[in-house]
Parts: sequence; C-alpha cells; structure tokens
Amino acid sequence: MKKSFKIEVDCANCANLVETSIKKIDGVIDANISFMTQKMKIEFAEGCDIDGVLAEIEREAKKIESDFEILK
Repeated sequence: MKKSFKIEVDCANCANLVETSIKKIDGVIDANISFMTQKMKIEFAEGCDIDGVLAEIEREAKKIESDFEILK
C-alpha cells in the first residue's frame, strides 16, 4: 500500500538522510521524500501496522533532524 504524507523538514540534505534511514525500517518497502514539496511517499509492506511504522519513521527522522514532523 502506498501513502503520501505532508511533512516538515528544514533542509534538502536532511531530507535525503531521512529517506535513506527510513528505507531500512521493517514494514517500509520504499520511501521518497521531496524537500521542495515537503511530501513523503511511503510504500508499506502488506499487513504491517502502519501507525507503528509511522511512529518508527518519526523517531528515526528526529535523530537526524529534530524538527522533522509528519503533519496529519
């Protein structure tokens, strides 16, 4: 399942680092972050806990950029 999320990220380099990091999270098949549009597209594994994966994405992203936020 693919989903798109509005995010807040402060720099393009941080967006690239976050994208690389979240691709390694269990339950994430693919990820793409666009700094210019402030959007994150995630392809989730079938049957995964999406809310749990999003929480893990946010935890990992905040290690790279403390201001990272998934806007809901």
